[in-house]
Amino acid sequence: RGSDELLSGSVLNSPNSNMSSMVVTANGNDNKKFKGDDKMDGAPSRVLHIRKLPGEVTETEVIALGLPFGKVTNILMLKGKNQAFLELATEEAAITMVNYYSAVTPHLRNQPIYIQYSNHKELKTDNTLNQRAQAVLQAVTAVQATNAPISGTTVSESAVTPAQSPVLRIIIDNMYYPVTLDVLHQIFSKFGAVLKIITFTKNNQFQALLQFGDPVNAQQAKQALDGQNIYNACCTLRIDFSKLVNLNVKYNNDKSRDYTRPDLPSGDGQPTLDPAIAAAFAKETSLLAVPGALSPLAIPNAAAAAAAAAAGRVGMPGVTAGGNTVLLVSNLNEEMVTPQSLFTLFGVYGDVQRVKILYNKKDSALIQMADGNQSQLAMSHLNGQKMYGKIIRVTLSKHQTVQLPREGLDDQGLTKDFGNSPLHRFKKPGSKNFQNIFPPSATLHLSNIPPSVAEEDLRTLFANTGGTVKAFKFFQDHKMALLQMSTVEEAIQALIDLHNYNLGESHHLRVSFSKSTI
Repeated sequence: RGSDELLSGSVLNSPNSNMSSMVVTANGNDNKKFKGDDKMDGAPSRVLHIRKLPGEVTETEVIALGLPFGKVTNILMLKGKNQAFLELATEEAAITMVNYYSAVTPHLRNQPIYIQYSNHKELKTDNTLNQRAQAVLQAVTAVQATNAPISGTTVSESAVTPAQSPVLRIIIDNMYYPVTLDVLHQIFSKFGAVLKIITFTKNNQFQALLQFGDPVNAQQAKQALDGQNIYNACCTLRIDFSKLVNLNVKYNNDKSRDYTRPDLPSGDGQPTLDPAIAAAFAKETSLLAVPGALSPLAIPNAAAAAAAAAAGRVGMPGVTAGGNTVLLVSNLNEEMVTPQSLFTLFGVYGDVQRVKILYNKKDSALIQMADGNQSQLAMSHLNGQKMYGKIIRVTLSKHQTVQLPREGLDDQGLTKDFGNSPLHRFKKPGSKNFQNIFPPSATLHLSNIPPSVAEEDLRTLFANTGGTVKAFKFFQDHKMALLQMSTVEEAIQALIDLHNYNLGESHHLRVSFSKSTI
């Protein structure tokens, strides 16, 4: 039995009493006498004991931990002990939360915290002494309750200060894994109906504009999510209010979406949705906006997805590490493309295992990555880029693996196995390459340059790939350089042609996209 039962003068039932009748009460002295739960994971309870909180953490931050899983009904902060108790409306919600956070360590202010079931089944707080926490809880609950249906076009401004807009501007830092439009929709929908999202890359950073039906929801989402990580230890959300109050979305595709208008064209030559599908899509989208019906902020990794699924929650398909590893790439330039060129380009975002250019459709290829995160990363960065003069399309394939041709069968070199390639960038766990994954950019980062190679040599080498070198800068004692081509397409071409190029003195040039400009 845990030791948190002796609370400032109120002694609970005797140890062999009925567990379900347990109540925690607290008065102003709770910090002194409150001992905190013992460290054993006890029987499930809707009251959770949270330990190792950073000193300056607020009630709002602790409540935000529980919000994705359901209604938070009470909170007790033990500031002196760096602990808190959080009560959820149902035991089921608490079980989901504990299962989820046992697979993904929760962090507040970049510090890991620990969550377990309390021995108590209910939290009774002295409202006069716990006023601040109760006020915060009421404010949060009120905002959750205002997730009312969207009232046509007008947005009620009454509940917000004039400076606040229903549109948030979102920047994602440390983007080692891809963040798709669907991931953003899933995370932000927990705070209210998301009407529109536009994603784009600016200053080599992934950014998004996201419009809620109500500014109150935008305010709540910003408060709860700003500074949070989407995945464990990466993809940090930086959120501000946009100056725009309404987004104008022209196309529904993987870069932008208007959830109120499923009939919009996709804008990339693909047919628009058939009206019946559009209607079904609209219906599905309205279901997505139900608060509390979605999985938690961090998109589950494989273990967490299992925990969430076990508790009746659904993880994002294809985002877990075990997700689909095979990509289908189409609209390739069939005169120019080779398995090697695809290996080099897609190898910027993961370790390519196999490439198969389709025999009967040579403008399409299957590419097998090492894991589902890598395939998501390659898809989000390369879909819509130009390779050999054509805009390529990258989607997840329905195939689980890429088959090699049978022994002795000549498939004209269209299939290649790169499983044992020495050129994989991400083989070493914790490799620096994981931190240097950037979208295709006109500026390239060159490394492993031997001392004898001069700027002029490299400028000539890169100009020979068919583009124009606009700027060049050595750094790191001449071992590395930044080189800027005139377009992203030229830089992609140069990377395909010159990554691993032999510069002599047993130095093979390494080429990556850079987030810097010269």
